[in-house]
Amino acid sequence: MQVNIQTLHHSEDEFGTITVLDDGECRILAFAPNDEQSRCLKSAPHVLQYEYTQAMLLVLLFCQPKRVLILGLGGGSLVTALHRHIPGIHITAVELRATVIEVAQHFFQMPRSKRLQIIQQDADDFLNNAELRKVDVIFADLYHGDGVDHVQLRADFVARCAANLKEDGWLVMNCWTEQREDPLLRDALRTHFTDIRTVLTASKNWVILAGKVPDQQTTRALKNTAEHLSASLGFPLIRVLMRSRALGE
Repeated sequence: MQVNIQTLHHSEDEFGTITVLDDGECRILAFAPNDEQSRCLKSAPHVLQYEYTQAMLLVLLFCQPKRVLILGLGGGSLVTALHRHIPGIHITAVELRATVIEVAQHFFQMPRSKRLQIIQQDADDFLNNAELRKVDVIFADLYHGDGVDHVQLRADFVARCAANLKEDGWLVMNCWTEQREDPLLRDALRTHFTDIRTVLTASKNWVILAGKVPDQQTTRALKNTAEHLSASLGFPLIRVLMRSRALGE
């Protein structure tokens, strides 16, 4: 059966193109040809469609965040999932490109809420603000049309993320499989975090979950929590858990 894909939006800014597609069931955000940055199921926009974004929510096994920071908005899928799943959560999302913010709000059913603050700014500059309120979780998902933004691989970026987390906070980063061999990134993570777990997805995304304080839960306890969360999240979180490994394994 041939899928009729409709282009809903196409524009360019100083960083490249921004395209929104609709295949009938989903809205898709792309920054380059044959590229997908975000995918939103129109009938259930809070259900994450990519394995790597699902892996990023594995952090919910280790903490119950009340305040989170999302660096890189895309179509707002993480914003929508967290806002729906955690009552009372406060979310700050930082996005460099004004049109991406407009597109996420207009085409991807991203919530408008007093508990959600969207800031148009370079994420690296944002973290330099000494007056920032510390958060429970930072999600770093900085990508452009050519792949991961290398700013989030720098040691000073990791250090600033750690500085803006609470004492028991977690940093969650979406990288590519080639970053698994990056010694500078590994050293930066080990300098600031004691519990570092990773998930390598079928799409070759490498998701890092780094906690300042070691999580002492048993594997059985984690599986029980994952099974409990799966129903409300709309995907089998335990499948992601079983793919997770300690850094270096």
